[in-house]
Amino acid sequence: MTAIRVCAKSELVQDEALRVEADGVPIAVVLDSSGEIHAIGDTCTHGDISLSEGFVEGETLECWAHGSAFSLTTGKPLSLPAYEPVPVYVVEIDGDDVLIDPNVKKEV
Repeated sequence: MTAIRVCAKSELVQDEALRVEADGVPIAVVLDSSGEIHAIGDTCTHGDISLSEGFVEGETLECWAHGSAFSLTTGKPLSLPAYEPVPVYVVEIDGDDVLIDPNVKKEV
């Protein structure tokens, strides 16, 4: 499979997460404060909670329900209660389109 369009760059709000689906896979897309776009699995590994409803701070996305923060670059949890990482996806930009292949995880 190849990368598919999940949203437009213009839809992203700095320091907020946007929930998208790529081939049925829920992904949180984040435009961080430095202008970089990240894509991580949208489901908290501690519970079945959408991470895109959480809080972006620097290079982390915090689950609103239990406070686990995940690195946007590695997917690793930086605080308990989560201890399993979320997947991180490669982001491609084509003009204003944000493209992600849900079958290709970023090497971290």
